[in-house]
Parts: sequence; C-alpha cells; structure tokens
Amino acid sequence: MPAYCIANIEVHTPDIYDSYRRHTAGTLPKFGGRFLVRGGATEVAEGSWQPARLVVIEFPSMEDLQAWYRSPEYQAIVRGRREGARSEVVFVEGFTP
Repeated sequence: MPAYCIANIEVHTPDIYDSYRRHTAGTLPKFGGRFLVRGGATEVAEGSWQPARLVVIEFPSMEDLQAWYRSPEYQAIVRGRREGARSEVVFVEGFTP
C-alpha cells in the first residue's frame, strides 16, 4: 500500500532551505520515493488552512517512507529544513482499491 509524506513548509531563511531542497531528490530513489507535489500553486477551497509551500512525496509503503526519513542520507540534510523553515510533516497511508 502506498504511503505519503505531506509537508507544509514556511521558508524563513531561503539560503539555508535551498541547500536542503536541492539535495532532497537524491535521497528518494533508494527508497522508491518520488515527488508528486513540490511547492506548486495552491488554492484553498474550504476552511482556513493557508499552506505556504506544500510538498507531497509518494513511497511504495509506510516502511519505505519511514526508512527514508530515518536514513543517514536524509538525516544528513534535514537540518537545513529545520533551520531554514518552519515545517509541519505528516506520514499517511494511501488507498489501494
């Protein structure tokens, strides 16, 4: 069953965050991850949520997603996101019909 990493990111220090952003894609293939959404335009249809930079990454399974997040490759760069932006991150299992 697929799993998704969904993040709402409010960048406050672009030069720090940009280094993180440039290196993230290289950490994904080993775990079967791929970007579905990476900071495109958003439109709030209902409610009061105002996403800043929305990112959605798909993985083959929750185990693959968690392995990526905990991997030395990702942990080596995640500091750039934490120092350059305020983030809300959630992992969610997908749906297989």
